[in-house]
Amino acid sequence: MSERAAKPEVVESALSATYWQGLREGRLLLQACGVCGALRHYPRLLCTACFSDVVTWRAASGRGHIHSWTVAHHAFHVGFRDELPYTLVTVDLEEGPRALGRWQGETPRIGMAVRARFETAPAAVELWFEQDGLAR
Repeated sequence: MSERAAKPEVVESALSATYWQGLREGRLLLQACGVCGALRHYPRLLCTACFSDVVTWRAASGRGHIHSWTVAHHAFHVGFRDELPYTLVTVDLEEGPRALGRWQGETPRIGMAVRARFETAPAAVELWFEQDGLAR
C-alpha cells in the first residue's frame, strides 16, 4: 500500500497573509484600493486602476457565476494525484473580480450560479465552489 503524498503547504507573504487567514476563517476577502476603491483578486502590491499601494480588505459574498471551467487530468503537484480527475472553475464574483477554485457537484455550466465553500486541513486551505440553490 502506497502512502498518500502531502499537498503543498500554503506559503504566506505579507501581501497574502490576510487573504489566507480569511479563508481559514471561512471568509473570502478581497483587496480594495484605499484610494479609488477598486477591488482586486488575487492580492497584489499595487492597484491595477490607479497604481496606489494603499490597501484595505473587504469580505466578498462568495457568490458568483461560472465564467469558465476545466477538468484536470494531470496533477500539477503529486499531492493531488489521488484526486484526479478534478474540476477547476473560474468564477465571476458578484463583487466584480474573478476567483479560481475547485468544483463540487454536477458538471458545471457557463453562467451557473455558485457559492464558495472552504476546506481546511492542518497545513492548507482550499477554496471550492458549488452550485448555489439560492440564485438571485
